[in-house]
Amino acid sequence: MTQPDDSTPDAPPSAAARAATGLELGAQASSEVAACDPALAGQECASAAVSESELSESELERDLAALLFVSSEPLSKGRLASLVGGASEKRIAEALARLQQRLASACLPWELREIAGGWQIFTTPDVAETVALLGKSKKDEKLSGAGLETLAIVAYRQPVTKGEIEAIRGVQVGPILRTLVDRGLVKVGGRSDDPGQPLLYVTTRKFLDTFALASLDDLPRDGELLRD
Repeated sequence: MTQPDDSTPDAPPSAAARAATGLELGAQASSEVAACDPALAGQECASAAVSESELSESELERDLAALLFVSSEPLSKGRLASLVGGASEKRIAEALARLQQRLASACLPWELREIAGGWQIFTTPDVAETVALLGKSKKDEKLSGAGLETLAIVAYRQPVTKGEIEAIRGVQVGPILRTLVDRGLVKVGGRSDDPGQPLLYVTTRKFLDTFALASLDDLPRDGELLRD
């Protein structure tokens, strides 16, 4: 395509160009007014901040549902509040409760659960076998019995040293601990005050997520473990 030379008369501005020019002029005028009247500028800023946080109940629920659906990890109420424009955590909690009830009564295979210090949308247990078909080709390697025993000791006795675990199990646990750390279920949580300052091991957020626990308080207790 040839370019017009300088002698070509200017074409009349398009509607889009006129609109863009109008927006630029409007923004410039608003800036000038604010500069002349600081009180007005503050008023405009306050109005904008209010509009960001004053979502309707249905809008807030929709936004939370979208965030929880796409997130690969649980989201805390504080994190959700920051993502939806500064809504209070009280409003977030109320909206989560409504959303949880809505999903429960919708006859859909999804549920909202509190887990690992946050909230996440899961498929319901009744479709577990169907969902499992999707991942048959890439099964997770299961923990051995020794691995589960070591993980249980860390979970119930944390923070705990390698020596304390070995005293309970009666065998060396170095390789097993490394495996648990590599899989993200256990991490180093500091050092003991004992001679030599051995490493202390604790469970991770992934541990809570893997075993569907909201917190360590949800671990089964002696009375529950002994039930038939």
